[in-house]
Parts: sequence; structure tokens; C-alpha cells
Amino acid sequence: MKFLIINGPNLNMLGIREPEIYGAQDFRALQRFIYDCCLEEKIEPVLFQSNHEGAIVDRIQAAYRDADGIIINPAAYTHTSVAILDALKAVAIPAVEVHLSDVGSRESFRQISYPGMACIKTYAGLGFEGYRQAIRYLKDWLIEREQAKK
Repeated sequence: MKFLIINGPNLNMLGIREPEIYGAQDFRALQRFIYDCCLEEKIEPVLFQSNHEGAIVDRIQAAYRDADGIIINPAAYTHTSVAILDALKAVAIPAVEVHLSDVGSRESFRQISYPGMACIKTYAGLGFEGYRQAIRYLKDWLIEREQAKK
């Protein structure tokens, strides 16, 4: 099983940007955490981070017929990107959305998630642990879907 794990803009600044919201660990620690979680679940991880919307869209499209699932933290593009929503819908790869912070309790403009409209589940406010939960959920969801076909 192969998952594309996408992290959007400013996540490369973890540990520097607003540590009271996003935590003190840096982006490299997040990447190690995700990689280790995938190995525990016997998932092949493909990690990708970009501050550019078009690059994220291109990477989602490149996953067509290559990835079994997508874990995405669209970061600031959560609230603005119909393009990422459309890319997720176009490839029709099951996706789970993750946010380090509890976006539901933050500013009013953060209350809508365009990419989330194409996701089967969202985890928010769990910090790094949200990625582990997303990986496990997506793996189990895919296994159940495959068993239901039999």
C-alpha cells in the first residue's frame, strides 16, 4: 500500500512559526514521525511539501494510478483552494485531511475547508498524532473497501 502525504504552505516552518499553535517540533521531526508511522503500518510513504498551490495540484495529479491513498494537510490552502479540491476529485484517490491545530476553534475564515470536501475524514487539533490517526484510518478504510468487493 502506498500513500502520498502532502504538507502545504508554511509547514516547513514548524518550530519557528507560532509554536504556541503548531508546537515546538520542526518539520524534519514531522517527516520522521510520518515516515515511522507508515513503516509501522507497512505503508510505503511518499512525502511532499510545497508552499505553491500549483505544485500541490501537480503532485496530486501525478499520484493518479500510483498512490492508494492521500493524506493531506493543505495548511492555508484549506480555506482558499478550489484547485486542490478539484485535483483531489479528479484523481478520485481516497484522501484524509489533517490539521495540526484545531481549526474549528480558530478564526472564522478558517471554518471552511475546500480540499476537505473531497476527503473521507478530517483530523484536527491532534498535533503530529493526527497524521498517525489519518494513516491508520485510511489503511483500514482501504482494506475494508477491498474486502467488501470480494
